[in-house]
Amino acid sequence: MIVIPMAGRSQRFYDAGFTVPKFMLPLGGESVFAHAVGSFASEFSRQPFLFIVAPGAANVAFVEAECARLGVAKAQVVELDAITAGQAETVAIGLHQAGVSDDEPITIFNIDTFRPGFEFPGDWFAGLDGWLEVFEGEGANWSYVKPAEGDLPLASETAEKRPISNLCCTGLYHFARAGDFRAALAAERAAPQAAELYVAPLYNHLIGSGGKVGYSLIDPADVIFCGTPQEYQALLTPA
Repeated sequence: MIVIPMAGRSQRFYDAGFTVPKFMLPLGGESVFAHAVGSFASEFSRQPFLFIVAPGAANVAFVEAECARLGVAKAQVVELDAITAGQAETVAIGLHQAGVSDDEPITIFNIDTFRPGFEFPGDWFAGLDGWLEVFEGEGANWSYVKPAEGDLPLASETAEKRPISNLCCTGLYHFARAGDFRAALAAERAAPQAAELYVAPLYNHLIGSGGKVGYSLIDPADVIFCGTPQEYQALLTPA
């Protein structure tokens, strides 16, 4: 299942003068939503999609219309009752309301990130308890993966907005079982690693209990970010 949490307030965009949520904004003849969800075009007929939106009938109607237009074969929309304590809680509420079973694999992705032509990594990753997609970069605003010792792309630690390596997450997080995500979130609530309930730190609970968590390294040129007004404007007027 592809899970797209999109319940943020888009506050930076409203502060910059925009009047609709960022996922509704036009970009190159499409919506930001279409660009982000289109990352998984190869999965439209293969996997169910779950969209978790902020309160508001307009949000639900927009997502349903865009999914129908794009050809997403199996789409479910969950509307939240209120703002959550972070992306991880948003996902958990969505999974619960959608009735997702503990043994369902889930792939979580940001609504403001584009991965044109995305394909799932090779068979080796299918044997892991989870994995994150990363690129080499720097800065204080990313999720991070610290590689384990050895030649295999395994993680020894993950962190949110705390640079523990040069491997920055693209915003794509995979869990082999939704039940593992739920258990990790319960452990995170008991001992929070950050001010909000982010997804990336949850992997530390899997790693701590002996789970295998990997990372899939991509070229920075293969991912496009549209999470701030500045990034959006740059995409409107490319150099």
